[in-house]
Amino acid sequence: MIARTWRGWAPAATADDYQRHYETDVAEHLRDVPGFQGARLLRRRVGDEVEFTSITFFTDLDAVRGFAGESYEEAVLEEGARRALSRWDDRVSHAEVAVAL
Repeated sequence: MIARTWRGWAPAATADDYQRHYETDVAEHLRDVPGFQGARLLRRRVGDEVEFTSITFFTDLDAVRGFAGESYEEAVLEEGARRALSRWDDRVSHAEVAVAL
C-alpha cells in the first residue's frame, strides 16, 4: 500500500471551509478511484493559521496515477481548496506502508 502525504495551510477564518471541501468534494472524487484505500485529514492550529495534512492510501502507484495523473508527485488542488487555503505544498510525498496496525 502507498501513502500519499500533502500539506496545506488556511487562515483560521477559512479552515472550516477547507475541511468541508475535503469531506465532500475530495471524498467524492477519491471514492471513484480504483485502488483507493482510505484517507485521513489531520488538522492543527499553528499561530494564526490551521495546518492540514492529508494522507491518502492507495493499493499501488498505478492507483495513485489514477487519481493524480502521470505527474503524480504534483499536488492536486481543486478550486474550492485554492479559495480556502492561503498556501500549500506544490509537491506530495509517497511512501510504502511498512506496518499497518
